Amino acid sequence: MLFWYDHNVSGWGWFAMSAGMILFWALIITVAVLLFRALNRPQMHTHTPATPSAEDILRERLARGEIDEDDYRRRLNALHAGPLAKP
Repeated sequence: MLFWYDHNVSGWGWFAMSAGMILFWALIITVAVLLFRALNRPQMHTHTPATPSAEDILRERLARGEIDEDDYRRRLNALHAGPLAKP
């Protein structure tokens, strides 16, 4: 089938075959690289992140400067003491 027209392929025929082969291998290599990267990527968790604890929130507020160290320690001690008892 390839060697019609007197068993001779013109210059454009060789160019088309060469370009097609280069594109084919470029496609194969690109798919292989993308597949390799996708399989080696750390798995992303789709669930929602855990709610930060009260201690984490206090720590963040101290880091942002919203509360001072004395206030942080007082509130942290209140958290560790447990819920307030009703009289």
